[in-house]
Amino acid sequence: MTQMNQALTTGRMHRTVAALLVLLMAVMLLATSARAELMIRVTKGVGEATPVAVVPFGKSGDLPAGEDISTIIRNDLEMSGDFSPLSAEKMLSLPTSGDDVFFRDWRLLGQPYLLVGNVTREGDRVRVRYELFDVNSEKRLLGETSTTSVNNIRTLAHHISDKVYEALTGVPGVFSTKLAYVTLDEHEGKPRYRLQVSDVDGRRASVRLESREPVLSPAWSPDGKQLAYVSFESGRPQIFVHELATGKRTVVASYPGLNSAPNWSPDGRSLLVTLSRSGNAEIYRLDLDSRSLTRLTDHWGIDTEGEWHPDGEAIAFTSDRSGGPQIYIKDSQSASPRRVTFGGRYNARPRFGPDGEYIYYVHQRDGAFHIARTELDSGDEQVLTRTGADESPSIAPNGRMLIYATRQGNDNVLTVISADGGAAYTLPAARGDVREPAWSPILR
Repeated sequence: MTQMNQALTTGRMHRTVAALLVLLMAVMLLATSARAELMIRVTKGVGEATPVAVVPFGKSGDLPAGEDISTIIRNDLEMSGDFSPLSAEKMLSLPTSGDDVFFRDWRLLGQPYLLVGNVTREGDRVRVRYELFDVNSEKRLLGETSTTSVNNIRTLAHHISDKVYEALTGVPGVFSTKLAYVTLDEHEGKPRYRLQVSDVDGRRASVRLESREPVLSPAWSPDGKQLAYVSFESGRPQIFVHELATGKRTVVASYPGLNSAPNWSPDGRSLLVTLSRSGNAEIYRLDLDSRSLTRLTDHWGIDTEGEWHPDGEAIAFTSDRSGGPQIYIKDSQSASPRRVTFGGRYNARPRFGPDGEYIYYVHQRDGAFHIARTELDSGDEQVLTRTGADESPSIAPNGRMLIYATRQGNDNVLTVISADGGAAYTLPAARGDVREPAWSPILR
């Protein structure tokens, strides 16, 4: 389980900072090796997915191998779980513009929506024209011509996927967002931790930090330009803020004892952090400009894993004050925390959905760890996963999907599911482990 979850389980017997730090280190040492780029494998479909035909785009000029726009769009829509793309082999024709479409063919194939387009290379630029149709009404829903550099085709393809997804669902797409995660391999017999950022499908991964010591808990700033995380590179935990464009790194929390679990406020001006500077793990608000601290919890139990509500007024956190780890919400700085999870003896690592209606967390049942969610108004709990060793949930910014780390065979992999527990796909590394996923906000 995550380092903070481990700390909570043990915290009832050992509340010393040393024990917490040992647990933090041990979690990352469980990993083996992993390569930079992840692979995608759809593992579970959804029966009510909407059929859609993404026709192979027409091509003019030499285009980079492996960067086929229509294939990327088809894969994006499929992995959302909301759509079931028709295979090209079953298509009766391959139109590249609306003028070439015979709607009767697509009605016979049971396809309510149709996407066609063409790609033209013009020097070092690529021009893409695409059109989306409602087959039954024979109306064009979307049409656009876009250009990009020949090296940026994948970005444009994700952009088109976002536009198509929103046109058909009314919900913004998240295919242009990013994932942050941590991997571990060995170099000259020593561990090498990597903080990496990739496309949401695991492609175009780039290493943003390498360290001999553990790196934990990456968290995106609201504008997607910075990551906060915990690094042990000095031999003890410190919280860093990392500017992705420049690579500039700043230590923002290096207090005696535990410095962990950073979480950005919705306005990007502060972090929730867990500190044990007073001897016990508590939640603090850290102002990033002044570096001033405001203590938000004060209890003999371990309070950790703070999470801002989307409105910036309330926080959720994990505490063992009731005898075991449970999720609490504190509605204002002066309010008393209220417990919101009651199903089972272990619930930790809270994450709000973007509308604040649901809270997602790690839930233990029958000796296994799953991802669950509770509707805050009703208190109804739903267990979303059954993979057995699940941790670190992170919610897509449109609220339709979530990513978490789990075990698959002998490896740790990342799995994405729809927010109601439906369709799923995995992002395994070629070998070894990958964990601590964080889903970026929608990038502007």
